[in-house]
Amino acid sequence: MERACSLLRSTIWAALALGMAAATASAQSYPDRPVTIVVPAAAGGPTDTVARLVGDSMSRTLGQQIVVENAGGAGGTIGMARVAKAPADGYTLAVWHIGQSTAPALYENLKYNAIEDFDSIGRITDVPMTVVGKADLPIKGIGELLAWMKEKQKGVTYAHAGIGSASHLCALLLMHATKTEMTAVAYRGTGPAMNDLLGGQFDMMCDQTTGTTNPIKAGKIKGYAATTPARLKVLPELPTLDESGLKGFEVAAWHAMWAPKGLPKDVTDKLVNALQVALRDEKVMARFADLGTEPVSQALATPDALKRQLASEVAKWGPIIKAAGVKGN
Repeated sequence: MERACSLLRSTIWAALALGMAAATASAQSYPDRPVTIVVPAAAGGPTDTVARLVGDSMSRTLGQQIVVENAGGAGGTIGMARVAKAPADGYTLAVWHIGQSTAPALYENLKYNAIEDFDSIGRITDVPMTVVGKADLPIKGIGELLAWMKEKQKGVTYAHAGIGSASHLCALLLMHATKTEMTAVAYRGTGPAMNDLLGGQFDMMCDQTTGTTNPIKAGKIKGYAATTPARLKVLPELPTLDESGLKGFEVAAWHAMWAPKGLPKDVTDKLVNALQVALRDEKVMARFADLGTEPVSQALATPDALKRQLASEVAKWGPIIKAAGVKGN
């Protein structure tokens, strides 16, 4: 009996050692095949742009192709649910934004825990937002726009990329600050929404500079205001909402990278390093500058900093969303 127990213990320890060795070897060889970044929004939108810029640089550091897959819908929760359920091996990642912090308050039956079901990699960038309108909107400036919103109320149509998206949150705060109630037109992402704004299908939208800078400069849409405390370097002609009478108005769409919970530390370290290299990449920095944003500091592009940011934002947006009475589908 004692000999049998000894053999059993030896077998168990051998199996554990083999498993640990396999895990170590796997982490050391990571990545040995392409990595997927899931973007929980439609192609062509601000988050998609951020993910592709950063992913392209990270692929050179990691020595493997990074493929971006768009999985939009339900305010980003469809794509994030997919990532939460993926194997924690570093081959499925997510790039998402402030919507990760609003989902808990918006969706009663959320299929994942926004904080507990993911491992943080790091923040990427904080993108300013702009209030824009269709090119033939007969409104000349932000003062006139705000007055028109108050007069027309539901006669004004605005687009957003789904309940809880950055574009939706910005519009909610704008309506709250101006005591207006516009009519929403929901899309699966601000990429398709921008296409329809270019076609004049609705009146206005609040969107990130990564999606609005070029169309504003080209005169394809009208830029009315920035949501930042100070004017934007890339669009200095736009007044801020704060200076336009909405004191203290500020919204930015921070973006970050996550992985499924349980990522091996060696894999996490490789991903954090690749992300930080990408944020120092001159091509990434130059392209971000063209789009009105910049990479976060190295101190913020870390797992711990992202964990703190997410927890803080969940606590911030919960009461605001509850007071607005908004719920996701």
